[in-house]
Amino acid sequence: RLEGVAPFGPPAFVLVARDGDATLLLPRDRRILRHAAPDAVVEALAGVSLGPDALRALVAGCVAPDEAARAGRAYPGGWVAVDLGGGATALLKQRDGRWRIEAGRLPGLAVEYRDFQGGTPRWLRLRSDDVRGPLVDLTLVLSQVDINVPAPDAWFALDVPPDAAPLTLAELREAGPLGEKRD
Repeated sequence: RLEGVAPFGPPAFVLVARDGDATLLLPRDRRILRHAAPDAVVEALAGVSLGPDALRALVAGCVAPDEAARAGRAYPGGWVAVDLGGGATALLKQRDGRWRIEAGRLPGLAVEYRDFQGGTPRWLRLRSDDVRGPLVDLTLVLSQVDINVPAPDAWFALDVPPDAAPLTLAELREAGPLGEKRD
């Protein structure tokens, strides 16, 4: 479950996904997209295609879902690069005697982590670095984070207004990232 909270009123969006099936509710527009591929919904919302496992790994500060180290290198200034599966690289630095992932790379995407609380980042920035793809510069600030708790079925249920109009993935893409109409 991922919610785009707003400073006031209902969330900008609520996205739930389970077993490769995503539902997106836009409470402010009273629109709902059902039974879409999760990575396609994230791409339409944010401009970057990330499935649930990849998105969860990114926001958890792990860079990629496959954390098995394949190779590593040390750099000046105390930086270490660790190659992960899927072409990902984690960039670590030692802080207070512990190694911490502070940045990383995925194919076509760079990630930066900040504002660590209990070893977990609460701020991350994703930037595209593939000139052939769409330009993405996305900052996420995490709040109300639950880690390592059982996920009750209620988290994946949405309170859909009875008058919510259907939304297609094509309409969501046409509206652009976070619902801003493109010129």
